[in-house]
Amino acid sequence: MSTESIATTRIVAIGGGHGLGRVLSSLADYGSQVTGVVTTTDNGGSTGRIRACQGGIAWGDMRNCINQLITEPSIGSMIFEYRFRGNGELNGHNLGNLMLTALDNLCIRPLDAINLIRDMLHVKPYIIPMSEHPSDLAAITYDGKIINGETSVDELAEVPKRLYLEPAVPATKEAVNAIIEADIILLGPGSFLTSIMPVLLLRDIEQALKVSKAKIAFITNLDKEKGPAGEMSLETMLHWCERAMAGRVIDTIITDEHQPQLASKYQQMVLDLASNNHEWRHDRNKLKHAVDRLIATR
Repeated sequence: MSTESIATTRIVAIGGGHGLGRVLSSLADYGSQVTGVVTTTDNGGSTGRIRACQGGIAWGDMRNCINQLITEPSIGSMIFEYRFRGNGELNGHNLGNLMLTALDNLCIRPLDAINLIRDMLHVKPYIIPMSEHPSDLAAITYDGKIINGETSVDELAEVPKRLYLEPAVPATKEAVNAIIEADIILLGPGSFLTSIMPVLLLRDIEQALKVSKAKIAFITNLDKEKGPAGEMSLETMLHWCERAMAGRVIDTIITDEHQPQLASKYQQMVLDLASNNHEWRHDRNKLKHAVDRLIATR
């Protein structure tokens, strides 16, 4: 793989929570060539409590991604990562979430608030919310029930018939542009229904993925998910993604074991991806190696 190829490759990673943060941290050496497009529909934990009383988008997944990209510990990073403990109303709240909410309340554009924090913490990869407008994940079950909120979707006993965003909101224009201009697009790993799919449900993202010339790769989880997504086969997950991308086919599956059931149209990159300490967690260096191989074959 040539140095020029590495230096000019633009990578977009889509998802949320710990999975996306892991991918972004593995690609930190690529710096500003990397963009994370982050789910903003979380309604649980500190993020959910803030949304319930303040409104706005969910900041938690973006804060998590920034945390995993901090390479130089500092007073600023300690403050941003601080979580309150005790018996009062602040118990469980993360100070980073409160800082981002405060900037939002000052009428600063959400993306500008994130960029301010990125600059303060010397984070080079871009972190872009999927939308700057508040929206919640919703599902329709096979018996016609409407389920609202990420946490409720995760608690379903079976896979829903379909997902949608309520209300429908526009994607952040910078996220759309990053996808259109990308050379590599990564989906996952992470919670399939509540981290990966919400981004793909945006109409603007759907159209951007449809026309993008990038190589699209799906990174599988190393362990079975809890909740309804754990009952979905890999084939079903790929079908859901491709349907949400207006029929655009995923090119490569990055997985830790061969998937004989998959159609031959999918290139399988089978690699050891697990951390030595936690077999269910992707190792950063191994993820970087997988993406480097993807770049070499694009």
